Amino acid sequence: MALRCVYTDLDGTLLGAGASLFRDGDGAFTMLPARALEACHRAGVEVVLKSGRRKEQVMEDARLIGQSAFIYEIGSGVVIDDEEHLLCGPYAPRDGLSPHDLIGDAGAPALLERSFGDAIEPHAPWHLDRYVSHLYRGRLDLDQANALLAREGHGDLRLVDNGEIEDGRSVYHLVPAVASKAAGVELHMRARGYEPEQCIAVGDSLEDLGVAEVVGRFFLVANGPEASGPNVERTESSHGEGFYEAVVRSLVGG
Repeated sequence: MALRCVYTDLDGTLLGAGASLFRDGDGAFTMLPARALEACHRAGVEVVLKSGRRKEQVMEDARLIGQSAFIYEIGSGVVIDDEEHLLCGPYAPRDGLSPHDLIGDAGAPALLERSFGDAIEPHAPWHLDRYVSHLYRGRLDLDQANALLAREGHGDLRLVDNGEIEDGRSVYHLVPAVASKAAGVELHMRARGYEPEQCIAVGDSLEDLGVAEVVGRFFLVANGPEASGPNVERTESSHGEGFYEAVVRSLVGG
């Protein structure tokens, strides 16, 4: 079946050094990510950004590449043609409180900070002004952290690894358990009427890998973690040049 949609992460995938569309992972100038976006436009293929970033940030990037749908804060929110869908479960906004407020009031962020100490810290300054997720950076055992949340009555939340930053630490999002990039992609696919075989996804993190379960092909860029799966392919290049490789291979049927 012909390709109809590409779901792509931003940082570490479509974007290179300094979060630039026109820089590779080492900071050298490259046009390949933009050429891949042009190829999608010429082929009538929608490109949907899926990111841990805040809504306002992802919205601006989607506008810059001429797209009307995007997924933000690890799938907690999906915007399709100006219509917003929240995947927050029991943390849906109420009584003037945002999901971020409600998660904080539940005590889960304080539990993680108390239990793991210096192993994690707020991912400043990007942890500010968030609507849903609480954002950290550090190094910890993700299974241990999620087991702690479940044991202490926070099983409706999960801690997500959304990829490494420059110093080798990971970025973690505390989100409602119903939220994921895969759930956001699946919601968009249903709204558009896309079949899995008509869609690919590209990413660089463990959270991105979950999208492999709902699309026809998943491409892990070369700077991503070691992983395998029945429809997981690794690109030879990293960052935006890996995105270009994934798009070209899919458009030509390779």
